[in-house]
Amino acid sequence: MAPFLRILGIETSCDETAAAVVARHDDGRGEILSDVVFSQLEEHSAYGGVVPEIAARAHVEAVDGLIDEALARANLSLSDIDAIAATSGPGLIGGLLVGLMTAKAMSLATGKPLYAINHLEGHALTARLTDGLSFPYLMLLVSGGHTQLILVKGVGEYERWGTTIDDALGEAFDKTAKLLGLPYPGGPAVEKAALSGNPDRFVLPRPLVGEARLDFSFSGLKTAVRQAATEIAPLSDQDVADICASFQKAISRTLKDRIGRGLARFKAEYGGVENPALVVAGGVAANQEIRRTLQALCTEHRFNFIAPPMNLCTDNASMIAWAGLERMAKDVSPDTLEVAPRSRWPLDTEAQTLLGSGKRGAKA
Repeated sequence: MAPFLRILGIETSCDETAAAVVARHDDGRGEILSDVVFSQLEEHSAYGGVVPEIAARAHVEAVDGLIDEALARANLSLSDIDAIAATSGPGLIGGLLVGLMTAKAMSLATGKPLYAINHLEGHALTARLTDGLSFPYLMLLVSGGHTQLILVKGVGEYERWGTTIDDALGEAFDKTAKLLGLPYPGGPAVEKAALSGNPDRFVLPRPLVGEARLDFSFSGLKTAVRQAATEIAPLSDQDVADICASFQKAISRTLKDRIGRGLARFKAEYGGVENPALVVAGGVAANQEIRRTLQALCTEHRFNFIAPPMNLCTDNASMIAWAGLERMAKDVSPDTLEVAPRSRWPLDTEAQTLLGSGKRGAKA
């Protein structure tokens, strides 16, 4: 069956430049026709984190070639595309400008409709592309910039149940790795070191465990890691491994409590949902210890555990294209060329601001 809609997606919100072509068939099934990602990891690793100016320049250099490659891999020309979707926020403003302005130019030149997509909505809807999941469901987004538990009720309908009140989980991994002299990105480095460590050597705090609210906090845990490392300095390789293993254990125990309460709330409020599901997305979802914890939790609460393939958990353009297709299928009007990028753009605009706000909007 030929797809009735095909859309080009562009993602430039952080340090990956990505382009993809995704189709939606008449039965609602999604199909990724091409997915291309250029990673800037080497450009930023020397600095221990993403440098916004370097990221923006790299996007400028890469985006046109990636779009051409995505179309070529899909065996399509731009005239075959029904619409163009680009990440419009949240993210680094320089990168967002590159992708969104490219999409605007293409839309103006071809007359194709333009969809400015919330990056977080792309993550929230990916499980519908990969698993055909029905609404409503819970999503845990764990990445370098976000840690949120979100009720996904429908396209454009999101309710934030929990968020971090300080550091995001990915940020905590990166800062812990830097403190211990491990390379960037910190998540994979900490996980690798933890494999040979003793998770019971250091007793680290589990922030907010036991509280009824579903928010997260990782700043105190990061501080406890610094204190533990300082007390036994200089650190041997085994010391580093033990700290990493203890850090991961504290994270897993924290998530078990926080997400367990979220699953219980979902059951209480949406008991009629036949196959309740927890979706996990974001780069930290690659951590196997965290995955095992969440899988066991879902088994205990009788939830389906859905983790899209890793290339669709991290930043990618397929999820941006799919979010555009979901909007088209719902007859949401396309965006005008006046749409502006937003460095801050919470999915749930009605949620209470926890970290302050300013001209750019709420932080979280």
